[in-house]
Amino acid sequence: MEGQIYKIHSDFYYVDNGTGTFECKIREVLKKQREKILVGDFVEFGNGVITSIIPRKNYIKRPSVANIDQIIIVSALKEPDLDLHQLNRYIALAKYYNIPTVLCFNKEDLKWDRHLSSKIKSIYGNYKIAYTSATEHKGIKNFEKILEGKTSVLCGNSGVGKSSLVNAINPKINIRTKEISEKTQRGTHTTRHSEIIKINDTSRIVDTPGFSNVRFDFIMPADVDLLFEDISKFREGCKYSDCLHINEDGCNVLEHIDEIDSTRYESYLAFVDEAKEYKERVKYEGKKEEHSKKTLHNKQMAKISDKKRQSARNTLRQKIYSEIDEI
Repeated sequence: MEGQIYKIHSDFYYVDNGTGTFECKIREVLKKQREKILVGDFVEFGNGVITSIIPRKNYIKRPSVANIDQIIIVSALKEPDLDLHQLNRYIALAKYYNIPTVLCFNKEDLKWDRHLSSKIKSIYGNYKIAYTSATEHKGIKNFEKILEGKTSVLCGNSGVGKSSLVNAINPKINIRTKEISEKTQRGTHTTRHSEIIKINDTSRIVDTPGFSNVRFDFIMPADVDLLFEDISKFREGCKYSDCLHINEDGCNVLEHIDEIDSTRYESYLAFVDEAKEYKERVKYEGKKEEHSKKTLHNKQMAKISDKKRQSARNTLRQKIYSEIDEI
């Protein structure tokens, strides 16, 4: 049978095949291949054992989730105050994984600076935007339409109201929520494991432990601008192909800096600094990723390393030479 992993707990994988749910373990060969199965993966299984993983259309590394239709970034307009730099961080992460993005601004019922709406529109007008209030049920019908027919991941700082939004759509789900701290103006994560939750017959959301500590220390500095559409559109006009758009001569981005919002450019600079850490680490430590599996005819198979393959060929060659010598 085929089904989708909707929850992982300890060494058990819970699979939904549309007609029922099954508790499964991993086939030993998958363990040997060190294949990591994620929530959202489609798998083949039988007799309580997962035998293979169907190729993913996309995934997020942390929190580990696969086969997502959209990422919905939830921000609070107040309590805690809207953090545009953190919002830019989440948007850039979604861009890196090439997953469609929706921006949801929650807690509209609180007293927030109404001038923010025009600022949000001017900076993020290319994205689908929703304003909601989970406590007063404002914008919930529109939010429900955004979720319709899709598997969505909600991300955002703790305390912005992600769980409250889901509970507002379907109170029967009753995801645990906590109030934000008056001292730190931050919430605490109430989710411990990623899990796909059915909102209704067609919509699903992935309840995750959160996207805490997102850093761009896994890409090269010259690639950071690709995560900012409002910056990357000027990069082709730069004099140097590896221009970082900081203080280089002939930088087309700096020529058009007045057309880029200051918070976006500040976020870009912060991400470049993080990417420089990665560049230094690769330079001095080296980074070579080995894969213990390969895909053939849509099947995962154990992969023999080039070193082992060459060793086997050498052994065969020596055997042949030995037989020739005997003759």
